[in-house]
Amino acid sequence: MSNINDPAILAKAETLTEALPYLQRYAGKTFVVKYGGHAMGDPKLSLRFAEDIVLLKAVGINPVVVHGGGPQIGAMLERVGVKSEFIDGLRVTTQETADIAEMVLCGAINKELVGWISKAGGKAIGISGKDGNFVKADKLRRTQKDEDSNIERIIDLGFVGEPHSVDRKIIDSISQDGMIPIIAPIAIGDDGHTYNINADTMAGAIASALEAARLFLLTDVAGVLDKSGELLTNLSLDDVQNLQNDGTISGGMIPKLETCTNAIHAGVDAAVILDGRVPHAMLIEMFTRNGAGTLIRP
Repeated sequence: MSNINDPAILAKAETLTEALPYLQRYAGKTFVVKYGGHAMGDPKLSLRFAEDIVLLKAVGINPVVVHGGGPQIGAMLERVGVKSEFIDGLRVTTQETADIAEMVLCGAINKELVGWISKAGGKAIGISGKDGNFVKADKLRRTQKDEDSNIERIIDLGFVGEPHSVDRKIIDSISQDGMIPIIAPIAIGDDGHTYNINADTMAGAIASALEAARLFLLTDVAGVLDKSGELLTNLSLDDVQNLQNDGTISGGMIPKLETCTNAIHAGVDAAVILDGRVPHAMLIEMFTRNGAGTLIRP
C-alpha cells in the first residue's frame, strides 16, 4: 500500500491541482496540433504523443492532429530512385513525386498515427483534405528575384498547393462522435489536381476554420530563440514583427511564425511553437504555470 505522505504522490496531486483552472478554461475547446519532425520517427515519443492527445480528449478538449512527413517522403523517393529538388525549402513536386507523397502521407504515416492513438486507448479516424473535399487547394505561386537584374521570376513548384477553403463540418462531426481526426496534408484543387501542402500551413488553415483555442506547431527546436540562444516564452504579434525586422528570426522559423500570425488574425486565440521531442511538452505548456515553448498571442 502506498504512503499517502510520499513526496512523489503529493507532487502528483499538486500537479493536478495546478492544472485544474486550465482544464476548466479549455473544456469544449479545440486544439489543432501539427505533428512532425524527428519525434514522429521515434516509437517511444510517438506513443507518448498519442497518450497526450488521448488525455486531451478525455478531459473534454477536442484535439485535431495534422501531420507532416517530409523525411519519410524523401526516404521513399530515394528508395525508388527519384531525385528531389528544393526551392526556398519547398520540394518541387512532379506528378510522380505527388503520387509517392500521397501514398506515404495518406497511407503509411496517417494510419500509423491512428494506430498509436488506438494503442493509447483512444479512437481516431485518418483522413486527408481530399476526403469529402473538406480542404480545397490552389497551386502555390512563388516568385524569386534574380540577384543580378533584380527582376522577379515565377517559380513553378509543380503540385505544391496552399489551402483556399476549409469546410469544418467533417471535423466537427468526427470530434462530436468522440473520435480524433488525424489529417494528412493533401488536398484537391478546383482544377482536379491533387496537391501536397506544407503541414504547418495546413494546420494553420484548419485551426483558423475551426476557430481553435490553440494552434501547436511541434518542431525540433525549443521554440523561438533570441540572439543569445535563450527561449522567448511569450510574444505578441508586434514582438514577432520586431524580431523579424532585426534579424533575430530567420530561416525556417519565418514561415512557421507567419503561419501562427495568420491563424491569430483569422481568429485562433493563440499559437505555440515547441519541441516535439520533449516528453509531454504540450501538457506542460497548457497545464502548468511555466509553459514549455513560445506562445504567440494577439
